[in-house]
Order: sequence, then C-alpha cells, then structure tokens
Amino acid sequence: MKYAVVESGGKQYRVVEGATLEVDRLPVEAGQEVLLDLVLLLVNEDVVSVGAPVLTGVTVKTTVVEHTKGPKIVVFKYRPKKRIRVKTGHRQQYTSLKVNSIEEK
Repeated sequence: MKYAVVESGGKQYRVVEGATLEVDRLPVEAGQEVLLDLVLLLVNEDVVSVGAPVLTGVTVKTTVVEHTKGPKIVVFKYRPKKRIRVKTGHRQQYTSLKVNSIEEK
C-alpha cells in the first residue's frame, strides 16, 4: 500500500490514492487540479522515506471536488453576577480534495 503524509495549511494529513480529504479552504475553483508538494513522509510497500523536513521530487496530485462548511460552533462567555454575556459563533470552511496520484521522480 502506498501512502504519504502531506502538509497543507499548517496541518498534516495522511493521503492514499483514490481517497478524499478535507483541508482548510483553498482559493481554487472546483474541478481544478492542486499539487501538494510539501510531502513529509512516503511509504511505498516496505520502503519508508522520511524528509528532513520535506521530500524533494515527490508530489501529490489532487482535484478539488467541492467547497463545504463545517458544523456551527456556538461560543458563549458568561460571568455570573456581572451581567456579562457574549454569544458568538464560528463555522469553518473546508475544501474537499480527491487524491489522484502520489508521484515520485
């Protein structure tokens, strides 16, 4: 089995060919191709390659499937006896990527 660990948006993801993954929103249209070249680890059957800090010559080709939003999170700050109540919310935006191939040069 061939898989890699890539970095996108300051986070690390384990990717396998044919799978989809959700990363923080990228400024790319749906249907376009994205190259992830910050590959930290590559496992090809029994051969393990570890970068220091990244592997050169290894890229992961992905295609943008869609842009989605995560669940809404409500943040409520409350201080008793002081009439302080602050209610805010947050909804993270994601980009779904389909992994086409993991290529070595």
